[in-house]
Amino acid sequence: MNKPQKGFVAIMAVVVLVVLASMAGAIMRMSTAQQLTSTLDFQQARAGAAARAGIDWGLYHALQSGGLWYWNPQTYLPLVPPCDPAAGGVKTRTLDLTADSGFWVTVTCSSQTVNEGETAPGSPQSMTIYRIDAVACNLSDAITGCPNNANAGLASYVERRRQVVATAAASS
Repeated sequence: MNKPQKGFVAIMAVVVLVVLASMAGAIMRMSTAQQLTSTLDFQQARAGAAARAGIDWGLYHALQSGGLWYWNPQTYLPLVPPCDPAAGGVKTRTLDLTADSGFWVTVTCSSQTVNEGETAPGSPQSMTIYRIDAVACNLSDAITGCPNNANAGLASYVERRRQVVATAAASS
């Protein structure tokens, strides 16, 4: 006589448990990925705001009377007028916004003076064109600045760049 086979239910129970455990693991991985993505989205928004603050800072200092780009934040005295077209070249300053936003912002200013039309026949109108470039990143320092290529491969590295071109009538 044949005996009825036993243990089929136990094997099915093990299979069901393995499938459920696999599904639980997949759900956990998706949840972790979604949380990381959400955090990076928030950091990217903060980086964009920090870059915008760098643009505002650069424009404020570039468009002041005389086009001075101040270097010393304690005294607000310029060593040279670096964003003044007469000074020539491209000038850079790295701002430490880590206390407020956790980001460093490297602001670059370049300028040139061009003749744009005439104020009167034979009198050319001079215009100064300022190009302000701000790069904000979260893993940097005052020496390295942004962008920080050494940290760019890290999953937690966030960087945003903003650029603006502004004109001002050149002072006579």
